[in-house]
Amino acid sequence: MYRVLIVEDDPMVAMINEQYISRNKQFTVVGKCTDGNSALEFLKCNEVDLIILDVYMPYTDGFETLRQIRQNQISVDAIMVTAANDRESLEEALHLGIVDYLVKPFTFDRFRMALDKFIAQTDALKDFGTLNQKNIDYIIDNSKKKYDDVHPKGIQQKTLALILEHLKDNANKWLTGDDIADKIGLTGVTVRRYMNYLAETGMVLSEMNYETGGILVCCIKSQNNFQSNIFNHHSKHKNVPNSLFAIGNVFCFNHNLLYDYMTYLFLFK
Repeated sequence: MYRVLIVEDDPMVAMINEQYISRNKQFTVVGKCTDGNSALEFLKCNEVDLIILDVYMPYTDGFETLRQIRQNQISVDAIMVTAANDRESLEEALHLGIVDYLVKPFTFDRFRMALDKFIAQTDALKDFGTLNQKNIDYIIDNSKKKYDDVHPKGIQQKTLALILEHLKDNANKWLTGDDIADKIGLTGVTVRRYMNYLAETGMVLSEMNYETGGILVCCIKSQNNFQSNIFNHHSKHKNVPNSLFAIGNVFCFNHNLLYDYMTYLFLFK
């Protein structure tokens, strides 16, 4: 299992990053730091494989933190998570050998792609001792393929778009996999596979309908109303440290979907 350190001074963003990481069972969060100095101290005493690193932080920013990590020859990879979208910041990050560079706000799918890229590079390097050009080409090409693969194996963009379009046409309705299959001409098995994927990524709400033998039931809520309700709730209770689960329970929202919307609301710094 890959050990992850989150370095982020905004507690809400740090919590969202941790929840995103928790969706991938190959990763575990071993620590959270609010600035570069504490991150460097943590790395002196703990083994870490990957850092999720913010740029704008007090005391020591993300770039200086990563420079010191490289100077001290600490073996750890980094994914930059930042609001900095200027060319100079990206060039600096690339020079420091980052795995990926995520500009806030970002979706879970984009975050997942960054983790997949890290896995592809790390696993490929483990397979070889002495490298020749063929090995190097394989490693680079393999990580690029993983990075470019937006959806997991078995999920096709055209089929996904067809199902999503049907769900949008039936917004705020709970539908079974068989309901959707009958309307769009796909098999129930295929539709349920896509429903599981959509539920896991938080793009739809899901429940088990025990009256129909446990078939997955999904719907898409009105996204504008959804985002408005979350924002209004947070505005009214901004001095109260609500967890995402507490907010989700207020509106009976799927927590995975809530994470994605909270990302858009709070990942601006």
